Amino acid sequence: MPGGRLTQQERQQIALGLADGLAYAEIARRLDRPTSTVTREVMRNGGPTGYRADLAHRATERRTQRRRQAAPAPEAPAQAHGRDPDAVREYEEVFTTVLMGSGMPKMMSRVMACLTLTDAGSLTASELAQRLQVSPASVSKAIAFLESQAFVRRERDERRRERYVVDDDIWYQSMQASARSTAHVVETARQGVDILGPHTPAAARLENIARFLDFVSESLARAAEQAREILHTKPQATPDGSAEPSPDRAQAAGRPS
Repeated sequence: MPGGRLTQQERQQIALGLADGLAYAEIARRLDRPTSTVTREVMRNGGPTGYRADLAHRATERRTQRRRQAAPAPEAPAQAHGRDPDAVREYEEVFTTVLMGSGMPKMMSRVMACLTLTDAGSLTASELAQRLQVSPASVSKAIAFLESQAFVRRERDERRRERYVVDDDIWYQSMQASARSTAHVVETARQGVDILGPHTPAAARLENIARFLDFVSESLARAAEQAREILHTKPQATPDGSAEPSPDRAQAAGRPS
């Protein structure tokens, strides 16, 4: 498997693969590269619809030049459970870029990825600032955004320090917050129907939007409630060394045991 940075020719092949609708894994297989390399390359350079090989190549050259001029990067923190620090750092970057591709701003994505990939699921502001090499103000702004989307919560530890937590229930809470937000759009759209006149084209458009989003919102909230137990599933060791959900949790989540 080739190592090192992507070449301009490889970036052109990535662009062609995206144009042909190929999955990242298939593009990576054709390049004999890890899928994470292709994912990170695309997501940091415009996403699947905005990726341009020449622009991506120039952007990478600029980033490389800036890194050479900057101070040496701090050593990666020691990893528990025998993990490879370089592999963890690369995966964290991939996870961050995928969150960015979903619409989450960059700093918020970095903080969310950093919290999610810790075993404890919580860090203080100073720990986040140190790990990400950013200012406490940047962390504070990111946390405020993530809290507004129900992605993180705050708590005090035994030393009275404020910690930011991503727990087992956080994705459920975020989904419910999204459903409530969509329901508010539905309500507002239906107010517009009365104002614009029930039999006008604009009102008909708003009514259709409201009906569509109402269905989606209710379905999302119901599905999140039904699947909530999955977030609390504890893996059980199997004879081949893999992990599977415990039978009682699987059945509660509506999955076959």
